[in-house]
Amino acid sequence: MATWTQGDVITNGMRMHYYRTGGNKPPVVLCHGFSDSGLCWTRVTKQLEADYDVIMIDARGHGLSEAPEGAYGPQAQAADLAGLIRALGLERPAVMGHSMGGATTLHLCAEYPELVSRAILEDAGAYQIRPVTDDPAPPRPDLAVWASEMQSKTKEEIMAIGREQSPLWDEEEFGPWADAKLQLRPQAMGVRAPRPPWRETFAKVQCPLLLITADNDKGSSVTPEAAAEAARINPLVRYIHLPGAGHNVRREQFEPFVAAVRAFLAEG
Repeated sequence: MATWTQGDVITNGMRMHYYRTGGNKPPVVLCHGFSDSGLCWTRVTKQLEADYDVIMIDARGHGLSEAPEGAYGPQAQAADLAGLIRALGLERPAVMGHSMGGATTLHLCAEYPELVSRAILEDAGAYQIRPVTDDPAPPRPDLAVWASEMQSKTKEEIMAIGREQSPLWDEEEFGPWADAKLQLRPQAMGVRAPRPPWRETFAKVQCPLLLITADNDKGSSVTPEAAAEAARINPLVRYIHLPGAGHNVRREQFEPFVAAVRAFLAEG
């Protein structure tokens, strides 16, 4: 990271932090998942920086970005991202997002089509967030309680939890992952706000979009049926399945994930 820069922009009424590899290369913006931060993309960025100007954002309420009161759903975060792209003068970058960041990426494509050239969703977009009033089985953990418990621990203790829960991850993942948990702000718990039906959002996409899925029995959220439906709804959407991973596809099948991303970006 010695040659990477970092900075802030004012977007959508808030200060957003970002990290950037730089260089006169095609820009690629990376959007992390809930409770992560921009630097959680470090391993992927190291694979892309020779050919791309990679920008890793900290979403609102995460990392070093501000945590304003108000909306934290994908539409608000897409507006944040649109403002960052404009503030940095990026010329129709490619955008990639995981989980929450994938929802942000999808809504950016749908609502600001002039700002993005192509997009990648890592296990994201093609599923609906259930309202808190639903009675799912098994019950979902309370995000605020979980975050409070994590933040009562040291970075080393959080890293140990990560190693136990995710034995397939590379050791390099755990430091940024733990830092992000300690940086998470209470306002970010609003991420489960209602959002438009995902099928309607996919139908609005106007650029090539790659949806990367994995194994539902290992924790992947997007089902094969939903991925196929997204592609049926919009011919600009395609999907691939990388077996042997759950929700964190890139962390559990790193080489195949990077290969798929590089191939898709090269088409642009």
